[in-house]
Amino acid sequence: MAKKDLEKIVIDESKNLVFDSEDELYQHFFKEISFLEKEFFSLRPQDDITEAEFDNYEKNLSVLLENPDEIWHDTSTIAGVDFYIYIRKFEVEEPEGDESVLYHVAFVYLTGKVPSFVYLHFPTRSESLVAKYRRGEKSYDRIEQNVPLGAIDGDALHESDELARGLYFAMLKVRSESDIKEAEFRDFARLRESTIEQPDEIWRNNDSMGNVLVSFIREYPEEELKGLYYIAVTLEDMASNSHALLFSFPTVDEALVGRYRHGENLQADEVVQEASH
Repeated sequence: MAKKDLEKIVIDESKNLVFDSEDELYQHFFKEISFLEKEFFSLRPQDDITEAEFDNYEKNLSVLLENPDEIWHDTSTIAGVDFYIYIRKFEVEEPEGDESVLYHVAFVYLTGKVPSFVYLHFPTRSESLVAKYRRGEKSYDRIEQNVPLGAIDGDALHESDELARGLYFAMLKVRSESDIKEAEFRDFARLRESTIEQPDEIWRNNDSMGNVLVSFIREYPEEELKGLYYIAVTLEDMASNSHALLFSFPTVDEALVGRYRHGENLQADEVVQEASH
């Protein structure tokens, strides 16, 4: 939810969806929220994740909203209401070493193309339940658009940029088999901004095609995963000294980190960051 100032909560100013408090906000959407909650509890299997466990999966919401696998535009559930249904599948490693599938689903209000309000969201292990929420018109499918698993909204890889794709797949070929799985990359997307804004190291290097690549590297010793680094690879515009984000990724492979410590070592205050799109 966007805030216009300290008093107002702005969801969509063009439709006068500006509220004085969260109570007023939720009262406005009470009908939609109540309907969706009632429907959800009537559809969910009894052996699915319990409501008491939902808080354990709360962190998946931000990952889902930033990087969904599917988005469905639903105009039939409630007449006159546009819902956008975000769906993402997570691979979960169980204590026994096996893997299981977890989905997270959210009904959202979009302002432009940006989620600005969540009516309802929930985790589920039920494929049949998820299928019931694939309704309306599909407006986005990551697989159909051939977007790599590690692509994040806002980087050139997400837009299928050829340079970004080439460098990204080259990186996948040289990373250790014991490194973080590509399917888990987006679980670390929250580290991208801090890596670019507060890097430990910045390296500039010219590739064989004359592109000036600048890599931002930051180590995260406070994270639960030992030896975790996050790397953001950018393309430098020499004229403006700004950088378009190509792709980013997490790693625990020291040798892979070393491959990006190449060229000229820069100080953080020598560069100007710029979103890729």
